[in-house]
Amino acid sequence: MFFSFSRILIFYMPVLFLFSCSGLKKIPAASNITQIKYLDTYEIPYNYKYENTVVGGLSGIDYDAKNDVYYIISDDRSDKNPARFYKAKLFLSTRGIDSLIFIDTKPLLQFNNKTYPGIKEDRTKTPDPESIRHNVRSGNLVWSSEGERIVSLQDTVLINPALYLMNRNGKYIDSFILPANLKTQATAKGPRRNAGFEGISFADNYQTLYAQLEEPLYEDGPKADINDNNAFTRLVKFDVKTKTCIAQYAYKLEPVANKAIPDSGFKINGVSEILSLGNNKLLMMERSFSTGRIPCSIKLFIVDLDGATDISSTALINNRAFVPVKKTLLLNMDALGIYTDNIEGVTFGPVLPNGNRSLVFIADNNFSIIQKSQILVFEIPGN
Repeated sequence: MFFSFSRILIFYMPVLFLFSCSGLKKIPAASNITQIKYLDTYEIPYNYKYENTVVGGLSGIDYDAKNDVYYIISDDRSDKNPARFYKAKLFLSTRGIDSLIFIDTKPLLQFNNKTYPGIKEDRTKTPDPESIRHNVRSGNLVWSSEGERIVSLQDTVLINPALYLMNRNGKYIDSFILPANLKTQATAKGPRRNAGFEGISFADNYQTLYAQLEEPLYEDGPKADINDNNAFTRLVKFDVKTKTCIAQYAYKLEPVANKAIPDSGFKINGVSEILSLGNNKLLMMERSFSTGRIPCSIKLFIVDLDGATDISSTALINNRAFVPVKKTLLLNMDALGIYTDNIEGVTFGPVLPNGNRSLVFIADNNFSIIQKSQILVFEIPGN
């Protein structure tokens, strides 16, 4: 089934023509980004149904330029429907976003070719999908799961963060080898709950896969707070061929953007996605939320890995004998004066008609009626 959320249907064909032509252009370099320009926001209706699934929890997005299709992963933990990803087409013009069309959905499959169970079926095997990336060289996809950590007198559930390789139909192919220090534990070591592999990105002509922990490991120190408390999380570098970890780097988080209301309420700042820019640089997206305020604060940083210390065998708590990656603020979306929800995905989109490259972001509504599934489009001027 094809369904279009169309704003201006009369421009449907011109948009197709523009991008079929612009797709022939050489893609501009991205490593020297100094600014981005906001173009438009599009909202997917709450509780929208596609192919008998509820479209929501959209946590990761990647653009396949050859096939002009976006891969979008849902963080539904096989609760509403089996864990899955979508294929979609997004049509842009000089005015912004004209329409969005979902064209397919596929379940994420386990190694036994079965769909993942929900928490009520088998909570020891329920995934927490967060990010998805397309490998242009192989045609396959990689997706990340944050895992699970429940430690209580009533129950203990430990699921490791994971990186899975699959084909474009969702069929399991392989998984990456997880370093020992990133395995979930019942003691205060390893990843915190909901703080595993939140972002991933291919780099180095698809020879490298970077995976980013949302928050610090227990042994790396405290979570981010309202005041700067030297909260460091980890950027993990994998070799795609061997599927093994070859380095880990420290990334310092910003303080939480806003106080919680009440003061005892929930608050967080962590990395929600990463995107390789080439030349050892990454776009790093930090997402901050505090109760009492529905919008999230989104900050984008350019990260340079040159000179950073490999901390694979190092715990960071009470330790300053390392060099973190360098970070430079690119944009604080609060300055745009627009509503920004739980933005968790980013990808390079198509080349725009003016020859500049686009950035496409997606927000996870947590399947909540008070949040929004947003798509935001930016232009990279002068590239």
